[in-house]
Amino acid sequence: MSLRSNILDLRKRKREVQKGGGDKAIEKQAKMGKLTARERILSLLDKKSFHEYDLFAEHSATGFGMESKTLHGDGVIIGTGTINNKPICIYAQDFTVAGGSLGLMHARKITKIMDHALKMRVPLIGINDSGGARIQEGVNSLAGYGEIFFRNTLASGVIPQISVILGPCAGGAVYSPALTDFVFVVENISKMFITGPSVIKTVLGEDISMEELGGAKVHAEITGNAHFYAKTEMECFQQIKDLISYIPRSNSKKAIPYPPKAPGKGKKVEDIVPSDPRIPYDMRDIIISLTDGTEFLEVMEYFAPNIIIGFARMEGETVGFVANQPMVLAGVLDCDSSDKAARFIRYCDAFNIPIVTLEDMPGYLPGVDQEHAGVIRHGAKILYAYSEATVPKVTVILRKAYGGGYIAMNSRHLRADFVFAWPTAEIAVMGPEGAANIVFRKEIAESENPEEMRKQKVEEYKKKFANPYVAAAQGYIDEVIEPKETRARILHALKVSENKSVFLPNKKHGIPPF
Repeated sequence: MSLRSNILDLRKRKREVQKGGGDKAIEKQAKMGKLTARERILSLLDKKSFHEYDLFAEHSATGFGMESKTLHGDGVIIGTGTINNKPICIYAQDFTVAGGSLGLMHARKITKIMDHALKMRVPLIGINDSGGARIQEGVNSLAGYGEIFFRNTLASGVIPQISVILGPCAGGAVYSPALTDFVFVVENISKMFITGPSVIKTVLGEDISMEELGGAKVHAEITGNAHFYAKTEMECFQQIKDLISYIPRSNSKKAIPYPPKAPGKGKKVEDIVPSDPRIPYDMRDIIISLTDGTEFLEVMEYFAPNIIIGFARMEGETVGFVANQPMVLAGVLDCDSSDKAARFIRYCDAFNIPIVTLEDMPGYLPGVDQEHAGVIRHGAKILYAYSEATVPKVTVILRKAYGGGYIAMNSRHLRADFVFAWPTAEIAVMGPEGAANIVFRKEIAESENPEEMRKQKVEEYKKKFANPYVAAAQGYIDEVIEPKETRARILHALKVSENKSVFLPNKKHGIPPF
């Protein structure tokens, strides 16, 4: 056989295999409003950058008539490519081939590219679209999931791991995405659940749709399992590209800097916060007024919105922002917001991303529901995350900083490197109104006009305690600054801290309040 014949044969084989489950299966996929696995990879990666491996891999199962079945690529595509010219490893489950079900060879292909990503220290992206474990392969399918989970854990904190849910993801299959750093979902396409609607109906007698049980909005808004929510697959891919631009390729690198930009022509930072501390404002306006080009990539936007987390750039360098949101529950910390912030802080710390904290909050959310939900345990997570983090940490207190919340939001006591406060900052054990009622209870009760006396004592408390100068006098605040100086102070603090080195006790690892 001549070389030319061999080449023609190779091309023919490639065309056949690259059709996945065939034209009918591809047509069915399109009718569901979904791209094919190959289309997804090519849409996400830089043009002509994808290199595929194990194209001709096939299953080796022999039971239940499987020996007679040809499953092209065994239902998953793996390879390498680039996004924004940055190298990445990627796999995409192919629902047109046996419903994208996971068998032994399917799992081996995934673990092969996972091993490659870890060895080469590049981000790993997994596109999930699978009916779950391949029943015909029995325990081999379960073993495959276990091997994937182990590698997710091994790679955690070493390389960025991104999961994209673009189809069903049920049972054990949901745990790999849960072990990764960022999960992307798309409206009407993404489904994640441990137990499907049919099982729930059989066991509990409850009728529930897949969308209600584990659709994209459920995980973006309620469970917190999803970090980014999109309306379409193409919007999702753009979100991934944006994220990749902010993060480093591994924990041994820093994010690649971009050309510095001045903040855009939005609101000036000094004009955003109302003078009346009872009036809320959108903390996003503060963030974008401080960042290059007023650009901010928010993470988990729809979950626990009383706290804001996300990435931005300052003088071209990636910065992670953690900020209370006065527009929602006055920016208090609760179970969900503590979890959300703590996880993000640990991600930034693992990947050498400095953390800027913007504080305006009256403390932890009180109430029986929160206490019974474990606010003590959940609230401790943010304390642990900030205390553990060794990247540069800068805090700016804008208004309220009360009680345990003041400590939790990257205070000097948790080893913040720099703490700044605006003149409007109120730093105290509790709010002036509540504090005055306790401290001056006797004087208020014995006065001829208790209400007038209460007002006087509230103002007295504010002047004595609810201001930044008492904390500054103790060295807990490095500098009281004008709002317009905020960006310059943060930039200087980050510049001074860029070679920060911390000496920690020798230990295998800490034990966070999981």
